[in-house]
Amino acid sequence: MIRVHIRPHWEISFHAEPALDTAALLALLVAVHDTGSIAQAAKAVKLSYRYAWGLLRDAEAMFGSSLLVTDRGRGTALTALAQKLVWADRRIAARLSPTLESLASELEGELGKMAAEQMASLRMDASHGFAVAALMVMLNKMEMPVELRYRNSTDAVAALSRRECDLAGFHVPTGQFEQAAVAWYTRWLNPNEHCLIHLAVRHQGLFVAPGNPLGIKDLRDLTQSGVRFVNRQVGSGTRMLLELMLAEAGIAPHDIAGYNSAEFTHSAVAAYIASGMADVGIGVRTAAQRFRLDFIPLLQERYFFAIRRDALEAPLLRQLITVLQTPAYHERVNELTGYDAADTGTILSLTDAFGRP
Repeated sequence: MIRVHIRPHWEISFHAEPALDTAALLALLVAVHDTGSIAQAAKAVKLSYRYAWGLLRDAEAMFGSSLLVTDRGRGTALTALAQKLVWADRRIAARLSPTLESLASELEGELGKMAAEQMASLRMDASHGFAVAALMVMLNKMEMPVELRYRNSTDAVAALSRRECDLAGFHVPTGQFEQAAVAWYTRWLNPNEHCLIHLAVRHQGLFVAPGNPLGIKDLRDLTQSGVRFVNRQVGSGTRMLLELMLAEAGIAPHDIAGYNSAEFTHSAVAAYIASGMADVGIGVRTAAQRFRLDFIPLLQERYFFAIRRDALEAPLLRQLITVLQTPAYHERVNELTGYDAADTGTILSLTDAFGRP
């Protein structure tokens, strides 16, 4: 089965000088940060010590500034410029990865057709999430044919209603905001035509820098002078959730600096804050943990796959449900910080899930 992998790649150039390929340089800088030693870093990324030094010197000559600083007794560390380069790469990856994964999935289908290897596949449209990513790792290892498109929750369920996909991933908060969110999604989900597969419970909250230097406690603090907020894109379940919480708290969005910004994943929001470009954002605990940010919990939510009832017995869908119900997948979900797999793989009617007719 054909697999396509697309990764972000970027270069830097000044005027007419040859462009600097950042891939090897960034890998080396990250390794220096992790090991505190150029020699160990070069070994970790499989470069000769001489080549690593040449790469660093060429980059420093281009920037006209040092990338490393050596402190006797403490080893080698990254300068502010080097840290900016590393964080720029992490932001690029966090922002583009879902789009590139979706494109890779489409290309796999097209190439498979040309190679006469294409067989029936599941079409999955899903809001980006760590449990979905973990599922795709397992499915790819099994060589199960799945065409994945990462899109926001609204677009995913709308696509399901138009029969443009077989599964639609979306998330709904528990508690006081549940019914408002459900009312939005049931514009496209019909209790007589659709049912749900429970994927996971996860926690949403605010991301802040380590130590919470601005003393942010809740949503009211987003309106403080000097607080820079980074938001999710319009149509995402997280942005809709934020709108519901702000309305309940009587907070006007235009009073929040940065409210009209738009990042497309939880990781992209976390990377934005970790790189110092914003002070606070909203997302799942897992992203905060991976970018070493502090997390202020706000609520929990359930992530579901919506499917058509008449597709429940389709062989590929039954195979996917079996994977979701395996202890191995439950273990992977439980390993994600802030996720709970207690009901993963359970099939529910909309009434069972939300108490609505």
